Amino acid sequence: MQNSKDDMTENIVYNDLKEAFLLREDIAFLNFGSFGACPKPIFDEYQRFQRELEYEPVQFIVNKGPAYLKESRICLGEYLTCHSDDLVYVPNPTYAVNIVARSLDLKSGDEVLSTDIEYGACDRTWDFHCEEKGVKYIRQPISLPLTSKEAFLADFWKGFTDKTRLVFISQITSATGLILPVKEICIEAKRRGVLVFIDGAHVPGQIHLNITELDPDFYTGACHKWMLTPKGSSFLYVKRVHQQGLNPLVVSWGYKADFPSNSQFLDYHQFNGTRDFSAYLTIPKAIDFMKWNDWWGVAEDCRKLVHSWLPRLCDLVGSKPLAPVTDEFIGQLGSIPVRCENPLELKNILYSEYKIEIPVMVQNGQAYVRFSINAFNSEEDLIRLERALTDLKERKLIF
Repeated sequence: MQNSKDDMTENIVYNDLKEAFLLREDIAFLNFGSFGACPKPIFDEYQRFQRELEYEPVQFIVNKGPAYLKESRICLGEYLTCHSDDLVYVPNPTYAVNIVARSLDLKSGDEVLSTDIEYGACDRTWDFHCEEKGVKYIRQPISLPLTSKEAFLADFWKGFTDKTRLVFISQITSATGLILPVKEICIEAKRRGVLVFIDGAHVPGQIHLNITELDPDFYTGACHKWMLTPKGSSFLYVKRVHQQGLNPLVVSWGYKADFPSNSQFLDYHQFNGTRDFSAYLTIPKAIDFMKWNDWWGVAEDCRKLVHSWLPRLCDLVGSKPLAPVTDEFIGQLGSIPVRCENPLELKNILYSEYKIEIPVMVQNGQAYVRFSINAFNSEEDLIRLERALTDLKERKLIF
């Protein structure tokens, strides 16, 4: 491991990136996708801000906080290729979805078009707000396994009607780990005159994202997943034309602000009362860490590992991958369809008996063992998973 410095901060280049993480060495951690994992230099930066907060809470929150947040948003905007004033920080993407779902001027009889492979918390959010407004939430069935981008798009647009007002769709799905063709969705939705809201929770840091080029109306992503920041740091992007229409989820000092900024959007949504926003401030450090450690090269290596093992593990349990195993559909998440009596029990056994941290998710009645691969993983982790699945098949816990 060697140390290097630039003009702003010390950066560490790791020869073995596993050394950068705080994860337990006895666990095969194949669940980066749920909550991420924060490298030591970024976590140190997090604690540095937390200490500064405790040394002088008033100065940190009231006087320094706005400038710190602005600096962080500028770095994030450059990383995402969008204007920093079109971003606000939120604790998680579900929070962002609630802001938009609550604020949109949807009328009784309108429809929100989505898929039946979305993240459960977001499904529940739309169910709640649509039911409250008399709006219909359409979970358009998607045929799995996917065979092509064109087949997916044909499936998806079957759910469109003249009552559709918004498309809500994941760029990378959660349980199934699929990369969806959201660029084509954005283009077609614009042609049809409907808004697009993309859930990109798993995108930043896993695949390249250029929000300006993609051109959605709304986009939310997590920084605490593939961007490596501490838990509770995510963002909401809103195209400027829609910003005035978004009400704060929590009404606080930014509403009718005594000292308004140049943006009602930022005033309404960025400060919602006392909280430790240190996690948001680590984003520049995380971007720097990824740059110094060739993170796109790391991501490519991780994808190759997923691509080589996903068909093999599916074959082991008698299933097939959910899409062609290419960069177009599969990134650093691999979902293995399995048949089992009790998915929660299976997850607990994988952890307690085999020391494998991995989720077993259920969607539309189908269970999936979803593995994530990041810099700290190796083929040995997947060999351990293969042995565990083989054993569980022999024990008839997978059939």
